[in-house]
Amino acid sequence: MSKARHEVVVITGASAGIGRAAVQQFARRGARIALIARDPERLEAARAEAERLGSPHAIAISADMADHAQVEAAAERVETELGPIDIWVNNAMATVFAPFADIAPEDFRRVTDVTYHGFVWGTMVALKRMRPRDRGTIVQVSSALAYRSIPLQSPYCGAKHAIKGFTQSVRTELEHDHSNVHVAVVDMPGVNTPQFEWCKTTLTHHPKPIGTYYQPELAARAIYWAAHARRAEICVGYPTLATMLAEKFVPRVLDRYLARKGVAGQQRADTIPADRPDNLWRPVPGPYAAHGTFDAGASTRSLQLWATTHRGWLLAGMGAAGIALGPRQLRRH
Repeated sequence: MSKARHEVVVITGASAGIGRAAVQQFARRGARIALIARDPERLEAARAEAERLGSPHAIAISADMADHAQVEAAAERVETELGPIDIWVNNAMATVFAPFADIAPEDFRRVTDVTYHGFVWGTMVALKRMRPRDRGTIVQVSSALAYRSIPLQSPYCGAKHAIKGFTQSVRTELEHDHSNVHVAVVDMPGVNTPQFEWCKTTLTHHPKPIGTYYQPELAARAIYWAAHARRAEICVGYPTLATMLAEKFVPRVLDRYLARKGVAGQQRADTIPADRPDNLWRPVPGPYAAHGTFDAGASTRSLQLWATTHRGWLLAGMGAAGIALGPRQLRRH
């Protein structure tokens, strides 16, 4: 797609992981990009990378998405320096890998404030500017965990479920008002990002993605596509689709499976030091980018995502095949 040319795009959680890969994706298509995250040094590295890749103008804004005032100030700066916002990508997240009983109340609240309220504040400031113009797209980077929670991530799973409910409510209000502002949800599978290196945890073994997982570039392609396709929701990867279907039809089977496999399945064999720094309350310094340390097992392609983004072609092909086979079937009779 070449549609991103001259678009103004805001990406939260932009300095690493899926957000960093999304910055790269939009930059290659010439978008003007505002990158929002907390760490100034990593933000500046991501901003410079965006301009090297083709963005004519990228700005770095250090802000905490849990603070509405900071998010509002960031949006105001974007429109002053880059122009009217066309696309706002809510992606910032935080998590704690721990059994619920081991999570401090303030840490649980912090995950909720960043992962849920950060999406609320981002949506709020974006709609404040998009609704009067009657145009724009908000992309909510969600997860299969919005449909099926897993052990050791109760605050994150709760936040993702909340985002789903919040977004559905906002979407119906926009449709009631016949607004042309679009809200898209992208449900992600496990992705190889640095979150496993810096998330807060009470575990003694290194956290890891569970099941089949993907590289962040695949996630970024899905975000870019969703920002332009006017589709309400897309899921990324067969594991996401399978999780949704299993939760709908056999939720108790999933309960039992995750009770047996979900705890060990999210931990590597190697231990981690007790004083490992985490990014829950403040950024962890270092040259982190889009990828985590699980490159060896990460998939780069998804047939399911290809089918989702080429649904029109598939339906047309099936229709053509049906038309071609129809006369043959009639001749047999």
